Amino acid sequence: RTCIEGQRDHALLSFLYNTGARIQEALDVCPGAIRFDAPACVRLFGKGRKERICPLWPETIALLKALLRRQPRADDEPLFVNRYGVTLGSSGIRFKLAQYVNAAAQAVPTLSSKNVTPHSFRHAAAVHLIAAGVDVTVIRSWLGHVSLDTTNHYAQANLDTKRAALEQLDHGSKTVSKPPRWKRDEHLLAWLDSL
Repeated sequence: RTCIEGQRDHALLSFLYNTGARIQEALDVCPGAIRFDAPACVRLFGKGRKERICPLWPETIALLKALLRRQPRADDEPLFVNRYGVTLGSSGIRFKLAQYVNAAAQAVPTLSSKNVTPHSFRHAAAVHLIAAGVDVTVIRSWLGHVSLDTTNHYAQANLDTKRAALEQLDHGSKTVSKPPRWKRDEHLLAWLDSL
């Protein structure tokens, strides 16, 4: 993060996770679309030029301000640019992200088997919002989904993960002779099956 390129990439990846933005939505962002004062937010244009407002965390705002101090941009100029001031392309971001994942895999070898893409940040944002108890209609608006069915896929993935974790706990216990309490709760099982 000491060089401008690393600082830009850090700000962009943080922005992707914070907003759940599609990569092209993030690359199109100009400083004029960002409200830096509280309540901080950004105006994004999604598919079909549909506009939505996403909140920005103080940490993300700090990274964006620092980037703009080091590499000033006019209100109508794209924020994430290369060293020549040209807007980054999504393929370039995918290439850079692959480099970062490879470097991180040196410390965390399991990363080498993962397929990490810019869309992974969008997925992670959605799943973490669901895990935090945010209503799916709010998440739909946050991500710019047209249909609530699209957002519900993230909820289902999260529930499947939780169910798998519970089953792992069940298999790890050799001393328990009867099924775990949650498997004996008919109301809970019926509710899980209804999802």
